[in-house]
Amino acid sequence: MTQQTPQIPSTEPELSGVRNFRDVGGLPTVDGRRLRHGRLFRSGHLAHATEQDAAFLTTLGLHTIFDFRNAADQRLEGPDVDLPGVRNVNIPLTDPADGAEFWKMVRDGDINQLRSVLSEGRGADRMARSYRTIIRERTAEHSRVLHALAEDSVPALMHCAAGKDRAGLSIAVSLLAVGVEREAIEADYLKSNDPHRRYKMHRSDTSPAGMSAEIVELLNPLFDARATYLHAAFDTIEETWGSTDRYLTEGLGLTEETRERLRDRLVEDAA
Repeated sequence: MTQQTPQIPSTEPELSGVRNFRDVGGLPTVDGRRLRHGRLFRSGHLAHATEQDAAFLTTLGLHTIFDFRNAADQRLEGPDVDLPGVRNVNIPLTDPADGAEFWKMVRDGDINQLRSVLSEGRGADRMARSYRTIIRERTAEHSRVLHALAEDSVPALMHCAAGKDRAGLSIAVSLLAVGVEREAIEADYLKSNDPHRRYKMHRSDTSPAGMSAEIVELLNPLFDARATYLHAAFDTIEETWGSTDRYLTEGLGLTEETRERLRDRLVEDAA
């Protein structure tokens, strides 16, 4: 597989058809080092990437794109654009049928339906539960991603639909594995709320009634990146495995040798 020489942009690009793109390089680790630039990227889906977007992505020298969308997502948004010389790996982090009716209700439901499902904190509770479920039940998928990164898959880009939840958790797990500070993981995760990154609400009824202030308020928990969601994931690690180290070794099957290879690929050398 022929790889381009990575060209690290001096400023973060504004991509026209890809939302929430960023390089997570530069984040600090607990041992005083930093994540290498140009090794690990995250974004929303690439289905609507323009020719200019694809040309920029090609300059990154990507080895692998990890797509965490399920079949329903791909039917709705379309497949990723093909980038020359880049391996595309689809690892769904939710069941294809899970939530299909729910998201149809988000797009098409009336105010009474939305109130019944999302009001009084139910939307935020649903999001926190989904983060907990992914951590508990998708250990095989996260293990596969981390072993791939340790072997040959860097530079890599991880994405789901919005680049916020499934990709956000997969990035967080990857960062935990190489010792990035939790505060830095959270700060990067919350960048998905920036207006130019945020996934757009899609409603069939785009009239004032269909996008009223109450409807937007009800839907916001689904489109927000909230620290409480990430904390739910971290809490689940502690509650289930007792510590991050045990999660990585027992839950994800990472040996110290594999973690060291990950650090070699993703973390700058000590000064």
